[in-house]
Amino acid sequence: MNFAKSLLTWFDQHGRHDLPWQKNMTPYRVWVSEIMLQQTQVKTVIPYYLRFMKSFPTVQSLANATQEQVLAHWAGLGYYARGRNLHKSAQVIMTKYQGNFPQTYDDIIELSGIGRSTAGAVLSLSLQRRMPILDGNVKRVLCRFDAVKSWSGNKETESTLWARADELTPIKRFKDYTQAIMDLGATVCTRSQPKCTICPVAKDCDAKNANKVVEFPYPKPKKVIPTKEKYFLILQSKEGLLGLVQRPQKGIWGGLWSLIEFDSIALLEVYLEQRQLEKTYQTLTQFKHTFSHYHLLMTPVLVQSKKCEIEGVRWFEKEALTGVGLPAPVKKILRDVLHLNRNAVAGV
Repeated sequence: MNFAKSLLTWFDQHGRHDLPWQKNMTPYRVWVSEIMLQQTQVKTVIPYYLRFMKSFPTVQSLANATQEQVLAHWAGLGYYARGRNLHKSAQVIMTKYQGNFPQTYDDIIELSGIGRSTAGAVLSLSLQRRMPILDGNVKRVLCRFDAVKSWSGNKETESTLWARADELTPIKRFKDYTQAIMDLGATVCTRSQPKCTICPVAKDCDAKNANKVVEFPYPKPKKVIPTKEKYFLILQSKEGLLGLVQRPQKGIWGGLWSLIEFDSIALLEVYLEQRQLEKTYQTLTQFKHTFSHYHLLMTPVLVQSKKCEIEGVRWFEKEALTGVGLPAPVKKILRDVLHLNRNAVAGV
C-alpha cells in the first residue's frame, strides 16, 4: 500500500479546502493559524482567526499593536502565551527581517512559540518546502497505523514518530499531503469514535487489524492533579467602575487583566484594611476551573467601595471591557455577578 497516494486520493474528494487560512496562503497567515490551532480545534479557532486577521492583516500591523490589543483578541482562546509569542515574534520579524517572514527552517524555529511541527507546516503549506509535521492529529494517526505501544510524548517514541512522518511524506504534492494528514486526524481518525469504515488507510492500519483502535494512542502516564484555592476580589466603585490588575507576563493568564486574587479570605481582609477600603464584603458561590496541571477553586468576593488610587489597580468603565483581554473564568464571574451582557466583555 502507498500510504501517501491513498491519503491524497481521499483528500481530493473529502479533505477540507475552504478553511479561512487556505485562502491567500502567505507565511504570515499560515503562521497565525498554526499557532491558534495548537491544542485547539478548528471550529473554535475560525471566528478568532477571522477577527484577528481583520485587526492585524500583516506582520507590521501585529508588530505595531500593543500587547493589550493582541491579548484582547485572544481572550477566551486559552494558552495565552501563544498570543504573547505571536506579538513578540512579529516585532522580531520587523526588526531582524525587515518585515519579511523568514524563509528557512533554522530562522523560523528561532521565533518564539514555534516548534518543529509548526515550522514544518509553515514551510510546507506556504513556502512549498517538503517538511514533515507531527502535531497532535498526526501523532494519533501514526500511533494507530503502526500500533505504537508507548506514549507519544516519550522522547524515544517521539523520535520514532518523526522518522516515520518523514518517511511517509511524499516528494510530490507534499503541501496537499500536509493538509491531508491533519484532516484525516481531525475528521476521521478522531480521538473518540474514529470513523474507521471510511478511513483511506484502514486496511493497513495495525490497530484496526488487531481490533484495538480504542487502545491507541497510549495515554500519558497519569499523575495526581493538585487543587488550589483562590479568592478573587470584585472591586466595584460606588460609581460603577471596576478595579482590575494586570497579570505578570509569565505564568497563568500572562499579560491579561484580572481580578485581584488572594490565597485566603484573611489576606483579602488585610488588603481592604490597609487601603482603607470598605470592609464589608459578600462571598459568592465558589466554582472550579481546571488547567492542564491543576484545578483552581475560585471564590468571588464582592466589595463596593470608593474609587481611589491603589497601586497596580486600573479602574475600568464596564463599557470599556470590550477592549480588555480577560481570562475566560474572570469573564464568567463578571457576567454572573455584575450581570453584564455577553457582548460587553472582550473575546466573545
